[in-house]
Amino acid sequence: CARPPCTHPPTTPATHQPGPKIQNEKCGFTLVGLLSGICLIVGTMIGSGIFISPKSVLLYSGAVGPCLLIWTACGVLSTLGALCYAELGTMITKSGGEYPYFMEAFGSIVAYLYSWTTIMVLKPSSFAIITLSFAEYASTPFYPGCSPPLIVTKCLAAAAILIITSINCLSVKLASYVQNFFTAAKLIIILVIVGAGIVLLAQGKTENFSNAFDGTATSFGAIGLAFYNGLWAYDGWNQLNFITEELKDPFRDLPLAIVIGIPLVTVCYVLVNVAYFTVMTTTELLLSPAVAVTFGDRVLYPASWIVPLFVVFSTFGSANGSCFTAGRLVYASGREGHMVKILSYINVKRYTPAPALIFNGVLAIFYIIPADINTLINYFSFAQWFFYGLAALALIVMRFTRKDLDRPVKIPVVLAGIMVLVSCYLVLAPIIDQPELEYLYCTIFIFSGLILYYPFVYRKVNWGRKIMRPITMHLQLLMDVAPPEKTE
Repeated sequence: CARPPCTHPPTTPATHQPGPKIQNEKCGFTLVGLLSGICLIVGTMIGSGIFISPKSVLLYSGAVGPCLLIWTACGVLSTLGALCYAELGTMITKSGGEYPYFMEAFGSIVAYLYSWTTIMVLKPSSFAIITLSFAEYASTPFYPGCSPPLIVTKCLAAAAILIITSINCLSVKLASYVQNFFTAAKLIIILVIVGAGIVLLAQGKTENFSNAFDGTATSFGAIGLAFYNGLWAYDGWNQLNFITEELKDPFRDLPLAIVIGIPLVTVCYVLVNVAYFTVMTTTELLLSPAVAVTFGDRVLYPASWIVPLFVVFSTFGSANGSCFTAGRLVYASGREGHMVKILSYINVKRYTPAPALIFNGVLAIFYIIPADINTLINYFSFAQWFFYGLAALALIVMRFTRKDLDRPVKIPVVLAGIMVLVSCYLVLAPIIDQPELEYLYCTIFIFSGLILYYPFVYRKVNWGRKIMRPITMHLQLLMDVAPPEKTE
């Protein structure tokens, strides 16, 4: 599949003609292999979650035994969800995550509302949160005994966003190499922690595992919140579906990367938590400001500095994976006319969706500016699980409405049903447990996208096109991008 060179200049103000088109979208990108696919899943899932979430999961589960069971169950649930996505991704081999599945199963409106919510809030705010975690861990060693100033962490986070966005705009291959390197780095620190835990267990450090189920939480809401925090650490299992068109062999690589990557993360998470409990009681773990750092100080001293260093590597790699996939959703949405067309254009020299990546990076920087955006993310998390459940429902719907589609991977439909039920629980549990107006505000924001959908997508008003034509033309010249074109 050859990529013809683009030798013609982009659209010029004098002609107002469309710019050159890149022949064949799949050829427009550097293709991603199985190893890079596994690294994308593992590298995006293992961010700061495993170093932060153990406190929350233990807090709500109440004891060591149920805490470890919940970590295992979260891995099983993530695997079930990913298997649903494996069938969807090999049945509809388009990039953009859930977006093309919603288009096929439910139509344009549902797909648009998903892209509107994810592009404007979920993806860029997640990118911002990960880079803020990176900035906090990176700057803490320079401010011993106190927290780093807020302006320092925000400026460092903004710099990280600029660097990561630039890497992804320069080259898909370079972004893949960066992802592979930082995935290897985070697996190294996990192996160090797990290895230290095994040595301590062999030395008889098992006091915290006796009576492991004493104090187990019995509240239905508390167990639900424990799962919620555990699943947050596992989030990212669907990342490969955002770049399906860029996989060398999606029918082989997508399911294989899922089957290898997610169980690997599950084993790592459970063993890391076992290692934590070899040196910390439940009370000590709950009081620790940074669980992994406390573990390093007690077990790895004087080499304990490697833990925060590798946590920095971990968060940077996770941020790179988030940026890598987020740009593809913006690109896919722009290609279908649900976002402005310029966002679907590809750089004619580097074959990257530069406008989409830059748009996501700019939004992420805006989300860094507020004093605290964690509250915003918490309230929009229920929307993320709503879309996960909707994707599983799309699989069930298309079993009946699109029987003609080829399904290289076909899972038992009962697994999709379980995923729908779990998603419904995760969406409704926090609302029922603590109903707040913020959930209503989030719902209003999601459906507010219809205000733009009706005139610009459904009616395609002429005055909107007239406004966007010169803007698109000048942006095309500025960024040296062109629309992709499929070849038969």
